[in-house]
Amino acid sequence: MRKPYIEANAGEVATSVLLPGDPMRAKYIAENFLGNSVLFNGALGALGFTGTYRGRRVSVLGSGMGIPSVSIYANELYRLYGVENIIRIGTCGTARPDISIGDLLLAQGCSTTSEINRRIFNSGTFCPIADFDMLKTAYDSAVAEGKSVRVGNLLSTDLFYDLAKIPNDDLWWKFGVLGVEMEGAGLYTAAMRNAKRALMMCTVSDSIVDRKGMPPSQRERSLNEMIELGLETIWQFCES
Repeated sequence: MRKPYIEANAGEVATSVLLPGDPMRAKYIAENFLGNSVLFNGALGALGFTGTYRGRRVSVLGSGMGIPSVSIYANELYRLYGVENIIRIGTCGTARPDISIGDLLLAQGCSTTSEINRRIFNSGTFCPIADFDMLKTAYDSAVAEGKSVRVGNLLSTDLFYDLAKIPNDDLWWKFGVLGVEMEGAGLYTAAMRNAKRALMMCTVSDSIVDRKGMPPSQRERSLNEMIELGLETIWQFCES
């Protein structure tokens, strides 16, 4: 590998990691959900912390936005720091009238408009998917807690603005895609490349249908619920 972007010492990163995009959300999780958290990375503003959750070591790292960024950090975590399990916790948009702002989506697989996997597979089409055990654990936990949860295909795009101009936009929704975000395909590809576990869960924060976004009060509550589900899920895979 080339020069690593994570500047942690050996043993400072737990084998199970939550991966929000926003470094400040990583800091928020460390301060509000983890015990005895310690900073292990601050390089390039990608804040990373290791602490405990219900007696087991968990790390959290802000990976930044987009497939290239999440691919760098996921590959380094898997290859250089012995990480076995990553759960991405993020937000997404939707154009589905049957999905509401605040709903929780679990990505069974990730379609993408990015060219990353076509380059890796010499123009072939690779389908990056979630780890089934993690997916089932998260789904069962969400249902048991009465959360509004959907499982299916999400779309990872390189576009943020002008999402309505995604090529063949209407077809994605007609073929059952639940939401659109910017990292999942990169994370799942890194996990499968390294024979590790990964899962992405997203809270719907924006709807293209009615052009509405999540109000601040709902955002904090919904994101906290997702963080708790992510921690409860990854706890099952942590070293005891």
